[in-house]
Amino acid sequence: MKYAIVIEHEGNAWGAYIPDLPGCIATGKNEVEVRRCIQEALAIHLKSMKEDGDEIPEPSTQVEYAIADF
Repeated sequence: MKYAIVIEHEGNAWGAYIPDLPGCIATGKNEVEVRRCIQEALAIHLKSMKEDGDEIPEPSTQVEYAIADF
């Protein structure tokens, strides 16, 4: 399964989350670190859901980019 990941950068902080998996978040010192951390968070999150007997949701978030033309 392929889940959309949102990566945000504000000042010195980097964060990431997966919209289809509430609570699946990560932070890092830089973009490389936050990308690695969100992959680890995804693995842990899905493993915990399986162990708890929770249904794993199918990815449903669609990603698109808007072009600012000004």
